[in-house]
Amino acid sequence: MVLKRLIGLAFAVALTFSVATAEVVIQIRPPRAQYERRAPRPSRNHVWVSGYHNWNGNAYAWSPGRWEQPPQPRGRWVAARYQRRGNGWVLVQGHWR
Repeated sequence: MVLKRLIGLAFAVALTFSVATAEVVIQIRPPRAQYERRAPRPSRNHVWVSGYHNWNGNAYAWSPGRWEQPPQPRGRWVAARYQRRGNGWVLVQGHWR
């Protein structure tokens, strides 16, 4: 009984992980990034997280940038970007490093 639950749990985790890593290949090239006027920096600890074009399933929509505090001291933001995959484009999400 316990073994069946563990196997079921492992399967559920594997399924969740595979769905989370699924890539959406977009056939339309993403537009160039928009110029953003930044509001004043809230504190010297804040880092600018740049905006990017997000695919909404039908078209690109601009997701504006914002100031954020890094989750750890001296954290560095790696901006979102699109990578070419075959005949399309895939969004690589921005993340903290």
